[in-house]
Amino acid sequence: MQAMIWLRTLAALLFCFFVAGLVHVFVGSAAGWIALSVALAALTVWRSWALARVSRWALHPDTPPPTAAGALDTLVATVYRHRRTLTRELTESRDALQGMLAAAQALPDGAVTLDAGFHIDWCNRMASRHLGLRLQSDRGSNLLNLLRSPEFIAYANQDEWPEPILVRIKQDGHDRLLMMHLTRYARDQRLLITRDVTQIEKLETTRRDFVANVSHELRTPLTVLTGFLETLHDMPVDSMSADQREQYIEMMHEQAQRMQAIVADLLTLSTLESSPSAEPHEVGMAELLEKARKQAEALSGGRHDFVWQVDDTLDVLGSETELISALSNLLVNAVRYSPERTAITVTWQGTPDGGARYSVADTGIGIAAHHLPRLTERFYRVDRGRSRAIGGTGLGLAITKHIAMRHDAELEIASVVGKGSTFSLRFPAERVTR
Repeated sequence: MQAMIWLRTLAALLFCFFVAGLVHVFVGSAAGWIALSVALAALTVWRSWALARVSRWALHPDTPPPTAAGALDTLVATVYRHRRTLTRELTESRDALQGMLAAAQALPDGAVTLDAGFHIDWCNRMASRHLGLRLQSDRGSNLLNLLRSPEFIAYANQDEWPEPILVRIKQDGHDRLLMMHLTRYARDQRLLITRDVTQIEKLETTRRDFVANVSHELRTPLTVLTGFLETLHDMPVDSMSADQREQYIEMMHEQAQRMQAIVADLLTLSTLESSPSAEPHEVGMAELLEKARKQAEALSGGRHDFVWQVDDTLDVLGSETELISALSNLLVNAVRYSPERTAITVTWQGTPDGGARYSVADTGIGIAAHHLPRLTERFYRVDRGRSRAIGGTGLGLAITKHIAMRHDAELEIASVVGKGSTFSLRFPAERVTR
């Protein structure tokens, strides 16, 4: 580039000398030198004018370069092209950085960038939610001062962090269990990844409780069966009367049926939780309620007074097998837990919003308010001894709740101690046909 400028300047000077020589040959020596001086002066003025234009352009290089810049034309054009290339690359880099920041903000995990002294450089929204950080005010603050957890401070002060750590944090009155993992990146920078595992811990606790409850529920009938079998095995046949043997066999049969009922309900619950909802079709509720009525009256054996208020014109879009299970569960529970000579009212009526409501109301002993939120938990019982005595598995309401959810319905429970309970299934308008 410099060689081109000097070549152009040299060419211009040679041209001036050539003109001056011609003038000297044809006119005379004095006139030639005067012509040379004028030419050099003109060349200097023109060069100064061109340089001034280039200087003004250099103050605003984003504008198109000046034309007729003389020897600087090539230089200015090259600089302008180079600047446009740099500007385009800078724009692309800025867009890429914004895209990476947007992706980091969309991460389901929290991310915090730290310097070697654990001072906060940046964090995404999820990290702000997990750790209660405010980037504008907390930028530059030491994370160890903001996150006052002895476990995390001891973890952060390690030389290496090969494994994550679980830290329990209390925030807004709620306990959160966070999995945190530190790692190094760039030039001695730190990256903290946080993940909320509170729900996973709850599910694991639920799984352990479920296994423990199943084991406990099956242990009792198995113990009874084992005891009677050992008795029958060890006791001489001559020393046992026919009535006694019949009694033992009958009790063993009852315990076997109880285990069979528990296994059947567990399989039903597993199917409801793992399988997709069946394609809904119109189900005649009057026929289902008639089946449930026969089952309930057979179980009651005339010990209860039933009142039926059924609108035969209302049907439901759903699964017939699932709906009959839900209707029967609520009705059988009312029969089992209601004292003799009390009334059980079964209602199937439309609601003002276009939906429909199935309810079973009894006038039994009722349920205390603190038990109501947990009634649909697996194996939860208000009175364990009484529930086992009447043959309940502790899974009926859990099954009913899942069936309700698969039909976009709600299971409603209302009860007053000493006055009775009402269990209802409320179906939305889009599930009800007339």
